[in-house]
Amino acid sequence: MGPLKGNKRIRFALLLGTLAAMGPLTIDMYLPSFPTIVSAFGTTATYVQVSLTACLLGIGLGQLILGPMSDVHGRKKPLLIALIVYFVASVLCVFSPNIGFFIAARFLQGFAAAAGIVISRAVVRDLYSGRELTKFFALLMLINNLAPILAPVLGGGILAFTEWTGVFAVLSVIGFLLFVIVLWRMDETLPEEMRVPSNLSHTLKNFLSLLKNRQFIGYALAQGFIMAGIFAYVAGTPFVYQNIYGVSPQTFSILFGMNGFGLIIGTQVVGRLTGVVSEKRFLESGLFISITSGTLLLIAVLMNGPLFTIVVPIFFFVASIGVISTSSFSLAMEKQGHIAGSASALLGLLPFILGAITAPLVGIAGEETAIPMGAIIFASSLIAVLAYFGLSREKVEQN
Repeated sequence: MGPLKGNKRIRFALLLGTLAAMGPLTIDMYLPSFPTIVSAFGTTATYVQVSLTACLLGIGLGQLILGPMSDVHGRKKPLLIALIVYFVASVLCVFSPNIGFFIAARFLQGFAAAAGIVISRAVVRDLYSGRELTKFFALLMLINNLAPILAPVLGGGILAFTEWTGVFAVLSVIGFLLFVIVLWRMDETLPEEMRVPSNLSHTLKNFLSLLKNRQFIGYALAQGFIMAGIFAYVAGTPFVYQNIYGVSPQTFSILFGMNGFGLIIGTQVVGRLTGVVSEKRFLESGLFISITSGTLLLIAVLMNGPLFTIVVPIFFFVASIGVISTSSFSLAMEKQGHIAGSASALLGLLPFILGAITAPLVGIAGEETAIPMGAIIFASSLIAVLAYFGLSREKVEQN
């Protein structure tokens, strides 16, 4: 299967973008339900945030396992199996009898959703390289970034008509429909002669070679820590906006969804100007925006500023992700075509492992303060900048 053109290219990007969006959909759609789930299970906000952590860990571990599997068995078969598991896990979430069972089901759901993220990226690398890789990935991200806009709005809309369990019923339907579409419409993109041997030592060798690649790790850490800040924002804003500032679930969904437009703007600027401005320059600009907005957010939460002083810097922080993710992915994957699944898995693993650590920390001081969220976002941005300039920048300039 060679590079696609015209309408077929757009249709394929739509499919891959939807598969990649399984992560944001699985994470974001139930956010407006957080206070409701606390009441439904008679538990605390911390335990509900642990369900988010479990999902993030599942997504991280799933990418680590399913990415290399797709290098061995091809892209389509592991994806189909994962979509079946996703459907089952979503149904288990609906019928969870207690918070412990729900957390376990969320882990399984996240693990299965990882296939959509990691395999869709590997498929892009199967088909494209160079500037075409950046352009197609930007198109993929345009579709993918609609999920943070639509997911919480859809989740809030569902809550207006039914219980929180309706969110997971919808997710189960999405998983089933994607299974059918992939089964009938998606061709295999990794020929058998391009697949790697099926043994653990070879997989570990691939990961070790990536871990020794200073330039690759610099990009991975920069993207990973920025995304850790995003997950702190994801876990914190449902309580910050609704409990501290008193907004409704529907208003929260709108505020949360607005940031998705920032993601789209950042992604498309990179995609459209990649022939004029280098990916390295885009990455540095995105990191500058993230550290600036993170600093302003920390000042605002320390001063107990009004809602707009929280919303505005968060918008620009989220927008920087569109620039950073697109450019860092292209730079990191460019020389990893022979092990694209493993490279994609490692790039995907770090954000979710780091996010699993930061997500529960935003509630460490209780539900009535935004300081932990602001501090984590600022610290994540700072570490991302240090990781890039300390590991990747020098190598790029030598090329």
